[in-house]
Order: sequence, then structure tokens, then C-alpha cells
Amino acid sequence: MSDTTHLLIPYAASASEGSQQALQGLALPHLDRLLARLSPHTAHTLTGEETSFSAPHERALAQALGLPVEDGRIPWAAWHRHQQGLPTGGEAWAFVTPCQWHVSTDHITLREPDSLALDEAASRALLAIVAPWFAEDGIALHYDQPTRWLASGALFDELATASLERVLLRDVRPWMPDARTARTLHRLHSEMQMLLYTHAFNDERAARGLPVVNSFWVHGTGPLPTPAPAPTTAPTVPTALRDAALREDWRAWATAWAALDAGPVAALLRQAESGAPVQLTLSGERNALGFHSAPRTLAQRIQGLFRPQRFMDVRNKL
Repeated sequence: MSDTTHLLIPYAASASEGSQQALQGLALPHLDRLLARLSPHTAHTLTGEETSFSAPHERALAQALGLPVEDGRIPWAAWHRHQQGLPTGGEAWAFVTPCQWHVSTDHITLREPDSLALDEAASRALLAIVAPWFAEDGIALHYDQPTRWLASGALFDELATASLERVLLRDVRPWMPDARTARTLHRLHSEMQMLLYTHAFNDERAARGLPVVNSFWVHGTGPLPTPAPAPTTAPTVPTALRDAALREDWRAWATAWAALDAGPVAALLRQAESGAPVQLTLSGERNALGFHSAPRTLAQRIQGLFRPQRFMDVRNKL
């Protein structure tokens, strides 16, 4: 188990115009001082695209936990079950999130699952309705949380899926799994939409003024490696920047950055200044950049490979 304190910051920057404007004049003094002390950690620098199924911070977290980092095939569901002390049976697992797709003329938008106001009783009732349809295709559903179920089945062995964060409040169509390898999943989407469209479950919700549930999203697919990764200290992953960025509330995002700089980043800086080993990962929507408090060799100093950096130097690389 590592003694290094690791802070992993998702959505540290974005290419969106709103994010770029929010960064203008945003002072992050502790982050700048921390970056000036740390060296680039090339082994923990991950590159990708904004269209990658797995967000950079998810791949960075998987790497830190010893999980596979293949795009769209990080086995988060199997890992979650393993962390609960439950057997995975060597099977491939997935998360299934009941949700609402809002269909317009040119978009199919996945709305926030939390906005459904599903409690455990309603979620279990819905699961009982749809589970037989999934079972016909060899998929077993298991209750986990009101807005998230677990699923096991051979379908998830090789299936690459986009993480829920990639599709929240966005058009789902570019993020659907490849139709050639996911025919069963595409058919299940159609069947569930037809089943739930006129089902009494949704009629009762509509009568109470609650949003209807008309679809689902599969994510976190794959089997757990054998042997399972050894226990390790997980990075600290603050979520305030992510929550604001997904809503595209850049004013709140800038406020969250200031609070993060004054809190966890300042604490990591104090540790680094005291000589304790630290690691920092900054993640955008394309790439994740790693930094750590590794000693610098004389040759590295002479070559200038580790000139002090500030956040403004690295943000466009994310």
C-alpha cells in the first residue's frame, strides 16, 4: 500500500468557451506553487479524445486502482461488487441506470437520473418489470441503488460503453455502443421504450407529477482481472468541478476551483513542502496529466526538463 497522497481532480479544465472565460482572472495560488514543486509523472499521463467512452479521470482512477484502462471497458461494476465483498463469479458485469430520454426533433437527451426521484421501492418495482426481458437475453439484473442496478451476462464480456458522465445532459446517439457488437443492447433499448411508454408504472408516476422512466444506460462493463487488484489507497477525487461542468455552470465551476485551491490543493502543498511524497492528477475531457514529488536528477535540471509550471501552462493540454 502506497504512502503517497494522491489528489485526482476531474474537469480541471474544458475547451468550452464558458470554461475559458471563467479561467480569465481566476487566481489559484496554491495550485501554481504546488505545480512549481512537482515533476511531470509520465507514467500517469493519459491521452485521449473528447469522444472517448471513458473520461480521462476515470482512466486515471482505474490506473491508480490497478484496473484495466481500455476505453469503454473499465470494469467498474465488477469492481464495485468486489469492493462489497460479493463474488463476481468470473463473469462480466455492468451498471444499468434507469433514466429518462427526452426526445426532440434533433436530440435524444439523457436527463439527470437523480431528477427521477426514484426511491428504493419504486426502483425495485421497476426492476421487477424489466428484469424478465433482460433475462431472455441471458442478463441477470440485481438491485444496487435507486438509480443504479447491477447486471451480469456474457453480453458485457467485450462490450465497450460510454460512462454515464459522458452522456449526462447530452445527445446519447453519438455515445451508443457499436451496433454491430451491441445488437442485443440496441434491441433491448427499443423494447424497454415500448414497454414503459404505456406501462401502469409510468402512468402512476405521471399522475403524481413525477418524471417517467423510459430508458436505461449501460456502463462500467467488463470482467474483473484475475487475480483481482491488491488493496491500495484510492486517490481523493473531489466532485465539485465535475458537477458544475456537467451543468455547464461555469460561474459555479470557478467558485468550486477557488474553494478547491484553498482546501485540498493547499493541504497537498503543505504535505509537499514538508517533504512527504504527493501525487497530483489534473484531468480535462481529453487528457489527464500526472505530477509527483519525485527527486530531480542533475541531468534533468541541466536540461531544463522540469521547469516550474503554473496551471495556465498546463490547462490547454487537458
